Amino acid sequence: MNKITVLLVDDHELVRAGFCRLLEDGDQFTVIAEANSGEQAVQEYAKVHPDVVVMDISMPGIGGIGAIERIIARHSDARILVLSVHEDSVFTTRALQAGAKGFIPKRSAPEEMLKAVEQVSQGKMCIDPAIAQQIAMQKLTGSENVIDVLSQREFEVFRLLAEGRSVNEIAEILSLSPKTVGTHHTSIKQKLDVTNSAELARLAIRSGLLEA
Repeated sequence: MNKITVLLVDDHELVRAGFCRLLEDGDQFTVIAEANSGEQAVQEYAKVHPDVVVMDISMPGIGGIGAIERIIARHSDARILVLSVHEDSVFTTRALQAGAKGFIPKRSAPEEMLKAVEQVSQGKMCIDPAIAQQIAMQKLTGSENVIDVLSQREFEVFRLLAEGRSVNEIAEILSLSPKTVGTHHTSIKQKLDVTNSAELARLAIRSGLLEA
């Protein structure tokens, strides 16, 4: 029986080591490559073409969502499972919009994680039931997060601005011109009705994008 090949993406070496051991304990999975950033994940995917990518979402640089977007843009059949400490529907919705097939919390039981990796490797969707319910309730009640008005690219710029990155730094990270980032910055402030960086950061904390 051929093992399911996995690309493991997380910026914490200890976390990767733990997931690697969990995945390789049985005879079902083999971790064929690891990456510690979204940028590296994009490169490694092109090299090894794994059956499934297990990816953290909160990483420096382009982060998990940026990496998902770029991998899917080049390999539309990529199967990506997001494992995250964030259990807010903001991240789940963005990850799924970017092309991820699954989203489960890092606190999930080991057997749940393994089942999710298997399901996603088969092309099935797998979303943590509590998060799926949260998304459904928000849609039903119309109480969607204020930052849902941002486009995917604006969301990436917003996340980096909230981290305190400058326009030039963001331009380099996202491979955009500073002028384009500046345009996104203006649009974000208008859409979210904020006037300065402090308000932007507060909104990011309230939305669960940043730790308080």
